[in-house]
Amino acid sequence: MANPWAGEVAVWLDGQRHVAKLTLGALAELEEALGAISLIDLVERFEGRRFSTRDVLAVLVAGLRGGGWAGSAADLGQAEVRGGAVEAARVSAELLARAFALPDEG
Repeated sequence: MANPWAGEVAVWLDGQRHVAKLTLGALAELEEALGAISLIDLVERFEGRRFSTRDVLAVLVAGLRGGGWAGSAADLGQAEVRGGAVEAARVSAELLARAFALPDEG
């Protein structure tokens, strides 16, 4: 089970459940993958529903890698995400929210 208090979110790829988490290393990977953009700008894009598929892919890859997954963006691009693009976007937004939430903000 994913632990929301630890910033974890469950995501299903190709019929297998994975736990994603934006660790400090995963956040650094995300920042690098998106170039010079700040993570605050990224969070604001998700809050305003102005994110791109590239944003969703980058957040998911970083979160999955933070959860121990050894795949790449190319691997994720070929995988079937249970719930499709809408679920992928929801999981990405939840990962960002949990990564930047204080414990008492639930």
